[in-house]
Amino acid sequence: MEIGIDIIEIEKFDEKILSKKNFLNKVYTEKEIQYCNSKSNPAQHFAARFAAKEAAIKALSNYANNVPLTSLEILNDDQGKPFINIKNFKIEDIKLKISISHSKELAIAIVIAYKSKSECFM
Repeated sequence: MEIGIDIIEIEKFDEKILSKKNFLNKVYTEKEIQYCNSKSNPAQHFAARFAAKEAAIKALSNYANNVPLTSLEILNDDQGKPFINIKNFKIEDIKLKISISHSKELAIAIVIAYKSKSECFM
């Protein structure tokens, strides 16, 4: 089992950054961009997803290398709980648990990566 955590200042995701299509397409999937842009404060949600991707890369570091940011798609289930959809990248038998939070200034995410239920304490 591995754990990754990341925290980021939301102000780094200002309108200037979020208006750059190249940046958005290198980091986020179309579903993520649509989700974040549907919110009243998109920067909070872009920052939280960026932190989640960074935390996931840290948690996956002993299982996989060079995972592209767009292969880690941060979505929400029907109850609003975030989960990670791994796209276009093969990671054998790894499960991920994620938690995301943000305040007005900061976004934080933690990811736990594990191979089996016996490896995870949850």
